[in-house]
Amino acid sequence: MKHPSFKILMLCIILPPVLYIFTLQLMENQLQKRYTDEIEDIYIGDTKPLFNGRISLKGAIKKNIDQYLLNQILPRWGADLRVVVTTNHETMLYPDFSGEDDDSMLVQDPMRLATENYNLLNEGLKIIVELEIQHNTLISNTIIIFYILISVMVFYYYYNAGIKRIKEKDREKNRKIGRLIKNQEKYTSRIERINVERQKLSKELNIIKKELDNEKIKADKIETNMIEEIVALEKEIEGSLFFQHEQQNEIELLKENLERLEKSKYRLKAAKNIRKRFNALYKNIKINNKAIDGFLGLPEDMKIKSEEIIHQLNENSSVISIKRKVFTKKSKKTVFEVIFAYSGRLYFSKTKDNKIDLLTIGTKNTQNKDLEFLDNF
Repeated sequence: MKHPSFKILMLCIILPPVLYIFTLQLMENQLQKRYTDEIEDIYIGDTKPLFNGRISLKGAIKKNIDQYLLNQILPRWGADLRVVVTTNHETMLYPDFSGEDDDSMLVQDPMRLATENYNLLNEGLKIIVELEIQHNTLISNTIIIFYILISVMVFYYYYNAGIKRIKEKDREKNRKIGRLIKNQEKYTSRIERINVERQKLSKELNIIKKELDNEKIKADKIETNMIEEIVALEKEIEGSLFFQHEQQNEIELLKENLERLEKSKYRLKAAKNIRKRFNALYKNIKINNKAIDGFLGLPEDMKIKSEEIIHQLNENSSVISIKRKVFTKKSKKTVFEVIFAYSGRLYFSKTKDNKIDLLTIGTKNTQNKDLEFLDNF
């Protein structure tokens, strides 16, 4: 900021006259109130001479107010102080425009004068005090000079502060310029070193490029030979893999057949043992091969539940809770469905000799296949 702020400048120009006018008005109001209060206290003075007829009310008011104004300094410095005293009936008491002096008042009859004073006081008195501070007087000039001095001091303060900021910015700018010059010199020397190193590296790079080209030529020859060898090896590997794949397929096929054979043997043995045990335990039940296969396919906990149903069928089939009847399509035979272990399904029919023919055992997942079996039974 090379110059003071325009706002500060305008404030320093505008504020002194504004404050001057405002101060004059404030002083006039305050002084007028003060003079009014003080004159109201002294303008009548002692009422004893008034009621004795030794002095008239006008004379007493004139004497007291004139003496009061004579002792005030501000009117002599330029304050125009005007005092008017009247009765409530608008009888003028001060200032006195009748032209009578104090000597003419003394020759009057005291009783008459006392009566007149009493009557005037009874009418009630009004005091009007008007104060105006004229321009180009000692008071007004002192006020305007005071505000101008304050404005100049404020302007000088901001101007001086702006100069200090400018100087500080200049010093900071010079410091930055000095640092930049030092950095420039340092970077210049570093660039020179880098250029020397760059030239050195460029020479080494050219040498390396030549060596790389030679190595590349050698690598191309080696690569060509290796590719030919790889192609030959890939053909041999393809042949070996094809033969290995065929052998692996044969092995897997043999393993599957062996597993199926072992499972078949185990299942046949288990089915044989189950049939032997059921035939020994449940004399009143004829068990179908499908039922034995279904029983073997159940989890262990469901096997226990299903065998509990088989035991009840063997002992007394009437206690079994039948879910529904299923009618086969082929033999027109009535088949009963029993639920166990929530998802287990057991299907049986009764023979002519009132024995139980256990047809199939399964779960909810095998129900469709079981019903299809029963349709073709």
